[in-house]
Amino acid sequence: MSAPTRSRPLLQHRVDGPDDLPPLLLGPSLGTSLAVWEPQVAALARVRRVVRWDLPGHGGSSAAALAEGGTSVAGLGRLVLELADVLGIERFGYAGISLGGAVGAWLAVHHPGRVESLAVVCSSARFGDPAGWRERAALVRAEGTGPVADTAAGRWFTPAFAKAPAARALVDDLRAADPAAYAALCDALADYDLRATLPHLTVPALIVAGREDQATPIAHARELADGIPGASLIEVAHAAHLANVERPVPVLAALLGHLAAPDGEPTGAPAGDAARHAAGMSVRRAVLGDAHVDRATARTTPFTAVFQDFITRCAWGEIWTRPGLSRKTRSCVTLTALVALGHHEELAMHVRGALRNGLTPGEIQEVLLQSAVYCGVPAANSAFAVADRVLRELDEPEGGGQ
Repeated sequence: MSAPTRSRPLLQHRVDGPDDLPPLLLGPSLGTSLAVWEPQVAALARVRRVVRWDLPGHGGSSAAALAEGGTSVAGLGRLVLELADVLGIERFGYAGISLGGAVGAWLAVHHPGRVESLAVVCSSARFGDPAGWRERAALVRAEGTGPVADTAAGRWFTPAFAKAPAARALVDDLRAADPAAYAALCDALADYDLRATLPHLTVPALIVAGREDQATPIAHARELADGIPGASLIEVAHAAHLANVERPVPVLAALLGHLAAPDGEPTGAPAGDAARHAAGMSVRRAVLGDAHVDRATARTTPFTAVFQDFITRCAWGEIWTRPGLSRKTRSCVTLTALVALGHHEELAMHVRGALRNGLTPGEIQEVLLQSAVYCGVPAANSAFAVADRVLRELDEPEGGGQ
C-alpha cells in the first residue's frame, strides 16, 4: 500500500508490539493523550501490534490536523484511516474510549471493510444535549482548558480514585491540550448522532461501561448494545468514565476476550497457542501478581513445564479472558469451587486474586457463608481459617502452585 499524499499533519502515534501480529488501533477520550491506554498496552502488545494515537491538539498531535473537515467525528475517522494507510495497515481491530469510541463506531459503519472488530469503552451513540457541549466549547475558547480541567477528575473517576497519581496525570494532559482544538472537538461531539445507523454496524462489537459513569451513563451503553446487532455489553463496577484507568484489570480481560474469535483463536493470529499463552500470562499476572507468577515460572522443571503451559493457555488464556462473566464474578465461582474441594493452598492464592479483582473482604466473607450452605459447614470452617490468615497477612509472600 502506497502512502497517500497528505495536506495536513499526521496524527501523533505510538506503536507497540511485533510487526507480524494483527494490528489494533486504540483511540483516546477527549482531553486525554494516548497515555490513557497505558494500563492495557503492555498486555495487548503481547497479542497485537498496538497503535495508539493522539487527538488533534492533544498529546503530541498538532492542532493543525483539524484542518479540512477534521472538526467532526467523521473527520477524525478519516484522520485515523490516513494514519492506518501510512503505517501500511489495511484491516485492523479498533478500541476507543468515549470520543475515541465514537470514532471507531463511525469507522465500523462507514468503512466496515477496514474494521475487523470494535470495542467501545464508556461511549455513546449521542453524547447528551448538544447545548452542553457548545457551552463547554465557548468556555474553553474564552478561558482555556483550566476551568474544565479543574472539574475533570469528578467527571472521569469515582471519588475514591480521583486523587490517584494516574488520575492527576490525565488531568494534566487536559490542561496541556490546545484550547481551540479541544473546543472544536466539543463541537464535534455536539453534532455526533449515530443512533439511526447502529443497525448497520455489523462488525463484532463489545461495549464496556463504567457503572458509576456520569458522563456516558449505563443507559448510553445499553442503547449501543441494543442497537448494534450481536453486540456484547460488559458493565464494570466501581468505575466511572475512564473505566480502563480506574479498573484496568476487568477492562483488559474484556478486551482480550473480545479479540479472541469464538473458538478461542485470536483473529488473524498465525499461531493460536502462542497467542493464547500470551493472553493467559497477562491475565494470570493481573490476577495472581507478578511476584507469584515469577516464582511459579522459576520453579518450572522440564517435567512440570507442560502443565504450566496448559494452565496458562487453557485456564487463563481461554476461560479467564472470556467476556461472559466479570473478573470479579469468576473469582466468586473459583472460591466456591475451591472451598467445596478443600484445595486450601489454591484457595489462599485465589483469595489474594479475588482482592485484586475488586472483591472486598466483606464480599469474600459472603461467598464463604454461601459456601457453608451448599458445600458444607466443615469445608467452610476450614475456608474461613484460610481466608482470615490471608487477610491478616496481606504483605507476606504469596503461595500456591498456579
